[in-house]
Amino acid sequence: MARRTASALALSALASASVVLAAPSASADLVTYCVGNGGAVTLPTDLFVPDGKSCSLKGTTITGNVQVGPGANLVIDGGTINGQVQIASNGYLDSSNTRIDGGVTLASGGFGTYLKSTRTSAVTVQPKGDASVEGFLFIDASTIDGNVSSNVGEVRLDKNTQVGGNVTSSNTYYTDVRDSFVDGTLSVLNNANGSVVCGGAVQGKATFAGNLVGVQLGPNGTLDSCASGGYFGRDVVISNTTGKATVDDTIINGQLQLSGNSPAAQVSANNRIRGGVVGDRTAAGSSAGLKAKAAPARPGTKDQTAQARLTDATAAANAAGDAHLG
Repeated sequence: MARRTASALALSALASASVVLAAPSASADLVTYCVGNGGAVTLPTDLFVPDGKSCSLKGTTITGNVQVGPGANLVIDGGTINGQVQIASNGYLDSSNTRIDGGVTLASGGFGTYLKSTRTSAVTVQPKGDASVEGFLFIDASTIDGNVSSNVGEVRLDKNTQVGGNVTSSNTYYTDVRDSFVDGTLSVLNNANGSVVCGGAVQGKATFAGNLVGVQLGPNGTLDSCASGGYFGRDVVISNTTGKATVDDTIINGQLQLSGNSPAAQVSANNRIRGGVVGDRTAAGSSAGLKAKAAPARPGTKDQTAQARLTDATAAANAAGDAHLG
């Protein structure tokens, strides 16, 4: 594409309702506003989804950053975003078959983020703060080149998701890692409904501390069904769990360290633990362990809340029609 002059850009902006020379942030020179549906075009700008509006993109390339305004929705399939995506309060991102070079941040009170077959760098869900909305983070069959961090809501990594950095959750509703790979450490702290980890592998140290309801590593636990156990490349620490902690059919290439769990963790004989087990525990099938409080059902492929938001966002974008992106 030939380089256009500043005058030509200004005339183009005046000719299109979707491109303006006023950016949501002072750092941007040119921003495309998206309301409705967009196709396989390349936008040499940042992109902004206005407050309460919906933008649905198919095969679109965005060379700049993306901002999803309060109460807004961005649905993107088969696209490329060279910058970062920031989602405001009550905002929603649904990304499939897409590359996001600059990472994804769900702000305090953000509605949620769903990534499927998406590649990106760091993914961050900020604390709830004073907001009434508790966001969620569902990642399926995706590659995260950096860290995953969440401080609120539901967190699930599933379907051969690969994380090149660390996974950290603190004060979330629950954190589940299924059939996925974490190259760094895994830290699950103070979750209200515990954690399930089964299938896949965690290469770094895994720490589960201060969780309610329970912690389940492998199948045959009280939180949810799992087909198989998993692999941990370093030590695994389970401490101060209120509710039943179970370790079953799991390989730990380090030490399993247990402390302060009520009841004592249940450790099956079919585990392979290179460094042995330290701390109070009971054997599988022992009557010494108390049954944990029943946890709410974990979501399936896409939780009903996310599916409902996607349906509403798609309908709103269709009703708005062509976004006139180019």
